[in-house]
Amino acid sequence: MNKIVIIGCGNVGMSYAYALVNQKCPVDELVLIDKNNNKAEGEAMDLNHSIPYSPNNLSIKAGNYDDCKNAKIVMIAAGANQNIGETRLDLINKNAIIFKEIIKKVMATKFNGIFLIATNPVDITSYITYKYSKLPASKIVGTGTSLDTARLRYILSKKFEIFPKNVHAYVLGEHGDSEFVAWSSAMIGSVKIDSLLSESEKKEISKEVRDSAYKIIEKKGNTSYGIGMCLLRITNAILNDENAIITVSAFEKDIYVSSPCIINKKGIKRRLKIELSENEQVLYNKSRKIIEETTKNV
Repeated sequence: MNKIVIIGCGNVGMSYAYALVNQKCPVDELVLIDKNNNKAEGEAMDLNHSIPYSPNNLSIKAGNYDDCKNAKIVMIAAGANQNIGETRLDLINKNAIIFKEIIKKVMATKFNGIFLIATNPVDITSYITYKYSKLPASKIVGTGTSLDTARLRYILSKKFEIFPKNVHAYVLGEHGDSEFVAWSSAMIGSVKIDSLLSESEKKEISKEVRDSAYKIIEKKGNTSYGIGMCLLRITNAILNDENAIITVSAFEKDIYVSSPCIINKKGIKRRLKIELSENEQVLYNKSRKIIEETTKNV
């Protein structure tokens, strides 16, 4: 049985839950956990009423931490939200304490599945999950730059009038202000994007990708739908044992940082080694350093 537990029934958690219901996914049971149990119960009722029109026939309920014991995936979206003007790294002190308590409760059930982490700063919360769960690093998957990569591909698809799934480009590093686009390996079909864009165009697109969250939060208060679909994509890669390539936050030399990884039923099978230009390697090292310094302070 493919059982998924969502911890945190806010905008992100419920966007993921709704994606699980309205998109094809081999999930049999969905359990919602929130500090406000009434909210979890209400969300479960509302979601259940969409099942007659869903491509999936799954059981949905509000539950508790005991439900984590036999879950395939525990997805954590609990924690403080990013406010207007805050960076993702500003959330560390707020969410580190919350996460330590959540992981303690989950692991008390002898959970041995895969943690899927969405709470920001996701590179740090993924590391906290790894540290306190004591599970193999392959079983902790942070959403990382999967959303930034989706934003990049969407922007490029509009610019070149190409179907987004035919754009092959990645955002690497921190899911935050030090992230960068690996332009040297970006392609549309078999054509290198490097040859199609000027340096000023690439800088403009990189900035638009990096600042998208700030603009969305300023306008509507949160980001939710994009990350909900990223979580669904990672979930399908796990439950369907796809060996899919997704840019997620994964363990690398004592930190969690994003790069393309192969995802299957075991979680992160391995990282892909992609060739970076000299300048991109500098940017990657800089981003790693920021995550490393921040992680040390947790």
